[in-house]
Amino acid sequence: MKQPQIAIESTTLANGLRVVIAPDTTAPVVTVGVYYKIGFRLEPRGRSGFAHLFEHMMFQGSANAPKMQHIKLINSSGGVLNGSTHYDVTNYYEAVPSNALERVLWLEADRMRALKVDDENLRNQRDVVKEEVRVNVLNQPYGGFPWLDLPPVAFRNWANSHNFYGDFADLDAADLADVQAFFKTYYVPNNAVLLMLGDVKPEEGFALAKKLYADIPAGPTPPFADSTEPEQAEERRGHVEEKFGTLPAMAIGYVVPKRRTADWCAMALLDQALHGGRAGKLYRGLVLEKQVAVELDGGIEDIFGYNGPTQMVTRILHKPEYSSGQALAAFDEIIREIQEKGISEDELAQLKVKWQSDYFSLLEGGHGGMPRYGLMHLLACFTLFDSEPQLVNTVLQGFLSVKREEIQAAAKKYLRSENRSVVFRLPAATDVKEAA
Repeated sequence: MKQPQIAIESTTLANGLRVVIAPDTTAPVVTVGVYYKIGFRLEPRGRSGFAHLFEHMMFQGSANAPKMQHIKLINSSGGVLNGSTHYDVTNYYEAVPSNALERVLWLEADRMRALKVDDENLRNQRDVVKEEVRVNVLNQPYGGFPWLDLPPVAFRNWANSHNFYGDFADLDAADLADVQAFFKTYYVPNNAVLLMLGDVKPEEGFALAKKLYADIPAGPTPPFADSTEPEQAEERRGHVEEKFGTLPAMAIGYVVPKRRTADWCAMALLDQALHGGRAGKLYRGLVLEKQVAVELDGGIEDIFGYNGPTQMVTRILHKPEYSSGQALAAFDEIIREIQEKGISEDELAQLKVKWQSDYFSLLEGGHGGMPRYGLMHLLACFTLFDSEPQLVNTVLQGFLSVKREEIQAAAKKYLRSENRSVVFRLPAATDVKEAA
């Protein structure tokens, strides 16, 4: 089976900024990304929501680029841009014609050096974030389910269990000094990686990075809370009311192995066996055959992009004529079968072909109109978490070397009730019985 052969060059500036370049001259387009190692789980206690708040704050202008100027300059160059907050990183990225590369790098450097953090921007963006939560989560059927509902039940460490959108009380209590301190602590070059992918010569990209970023001062090594979890020894359950939807729902999350271990590779293929779309054992068993569930999806979210405790989560909306207990029992029957029988060699071969295909699609694919997003994301995470951007060319082999007995062993080790958490989300007006 073929391995990726992506050309990658990297360096680190004197201020600690890591720079990674993946040249590709097939189109006159360049994608630029800046990733900061600060995400939902890394924000300080009492500052819940700050990681996401800053995703908004970073578009409010900087010393030499007033509010909206960053967006206007990218759009007028024929480019697109966005940002997003994850568990362990926050990213900002643009794709532009390659003749606009220096403009993009200058804009990103200006806000890394001197973001405009003032009371007006703080008030505006705090209100925007709160309204976003109200509209997209609180007032939507199954809003935030299960990614806001499951962590408080599953985890004991605040870093992993708190409301990642931010408690409104925390957001309201934040003053300008808090926000400025957050920026000076985490938005420093030694806590970031700058990426350039596409139509750029490495020597030119490194020269521009040095020209525009080298004089941004490094900060102290940022303090990160310990996100480790005590080993789970019992099933954990929680209950949430569903105010708008009419179907009962549940989410089942199993704690998964640490990344870059043999168990991690086996668990990834096991996850695909269970959650591989309509062909996955869970969808096929619960929706198509038993017809208990109406909707089912799940898996290990962003398997390469997490750097702390996480779960393989199954989200189920089931028919109201089945109790929560009956639906969970039907789910457990499928889990028990893969624990007892494992998978065949033919199934394993198919899983590996699909995994390899999906990996190459990830490397080549875009996101929201952003070319090369998948490759950018992997390079950033492998750089920030492992200091090895070259892993993008070698990590696949671990998954393709998994044996069928290792998948069965992973099912027995990790898919135990003592290693899982379950959240039941029942409609407010319902006669559906909960699980015992």
